[in-house]
Amino acid sequence: MFPLRDHNPSGRTPYVTYLLIAANVLVFVSYLTLFADEAALMAFFDQWAMIPAHIVSGEDYHTLVTSMFLHGGFLHLAGNMLFLWIFGDNLEDEMGPLRYLAFYLACGVAAALVQLVSAPYSTVPVVGASGAIAGVMGAYLLLYPKARVDILIIFIVFFKVFPVPAWIMLGLWFALQLLNGVGADATMGGVAYWAHSGGFIVGLLLALPTFRRLGGRAFWNQTHGQPPHPAATYKLSHTRVPAVRRRK
Repeated sequence: MFPLRDHNPSGRTPYVTYLLIAANVLVFVSYLTLFADEAALMAFFDQWAMIPAHIVSGEDYHTLVTSMFLHGGFLHLAGNMLFLWIFGDNLEDEMGPLRYLAFYLACGVAAALVQLVSAPYSTVPVVGASGAIAGVMGAYLLLYPKARVDILIIFIVFFKVFPVPAWIMLGLWFALQLLNGVGADATMGGVAYWAHSGGFIVGLLLALPTFRRLGGRAFWNQTHGQPPHPAATYKLSHTRVPAVRRRK
């Protein structure tokens, strides 16, 4: 299940969201050549990735921030940037650029700390913007629970795009993070499920001031959980290939 886009256009250009995407891409490109040398890559991650055991021992606090701009591969980067591009612009629109940037960084640091608590003596490097983006998703769920999101369902050879309310897509995503976090060994390499879950909850909580400023429950009652503006509509473009009639 992959989100492709939402039907919730922002009212202004989301410069901070674009800047965050550009920063993540540029940082990834800067160490891309290290993937050909595993020892060099691990040495780089040892310096800039968040390693819980190092934080517990009082070292490398800077990695709580730097780790959220690192990624373990192209697909890791592409997936995170897709989620940020879909959900980030609306949060920036409501919060304003500077508050949104502070919100994003706070969610990323909080997500890293939650992952640290789940496995404080792990020496596995933790990288990725997933925790910060999970915070964006949690805030999006609070503000626009019924905004439509187009998701791509892939089941073996079956491909289909479905528009679903945001609460279904984001709720299922959060539930999967919790279930996998409970079932996974936090000290093993792989996905930082507790960072995702923690970032999501922190993002929802940090968005409460914005939610109250918009009117709180009155905002929900007024918009019925939808965006407070007309939803975007998408149409398939016409093909230039001429239609061929069938002979009877």
